[in-house]
Amino acid sequence: MDYGVAIVVGYLLGSIPVALLVARRHGVDLYATGDGNPGAWNALEQLGARRAWPAFLGDAAKGTAAGLAGLALGGIWVAYAAVAAAMLGHALPAFARLRGGKAVMTFVGGAFALAPPAAALALALCVVVSLSVRAFAWGARAGVAAFPLLQLALDPVARVAATGALMSLIGALFLVRRSSGPATSAAGAGRRA
Repeated sequence: MDYGVAIVVGYLLGSIPVALLVARRHGVDLYATGDGNPGAWNALEQLGARRAWPAFLGDAAKGTAAGLAGLALGGIWVAYAAVAAAMLGHALPAFARLRGGKAVMTFVGGAFALAPPAAALALALCVVVSLSVRAFAWGARAGVAAFPLLQLALDPVARVAATGALMSLIGALFLVRRSSGPATSAAGAGRRA
């Protein structure tokens, strides 16, 4: 089990600033617009769904690729370490002066490597809620919140606890980013997801 290699691979994958690159392609600096977060959610708000979807897929792909690399290198616990490293890479990216996002989509992508059936059910819930209320943000929240409960029905408790640790990392990033007070517009601050 090579945790070290998986962690380095995960961090480097997470460090790829996908949303920044997508937004720059459309002439938008995510640091200077919306809530200042260089992640997929701010890209969605600034670019619209049609132009922002590559940011969502790219941020998620970082987590999936890290998880799959961890599985290949040593199994499920190495995969959890690799996904955690990808999330940290997204939050503190080596390729973007350590100014990253909150790692929600990287976590979502990692879920598809760590617990594919639960992730697929959470995605289905996301789609149903999004279509029902005509708001993707609510569907995404429902899917992410339901994921550990769905996983609990399908996986051992220890893995669900590890998922809780990954979700706690997201919570910590939300708290740190909110308390450090990035320059946000009143509109952008109210739309954070």
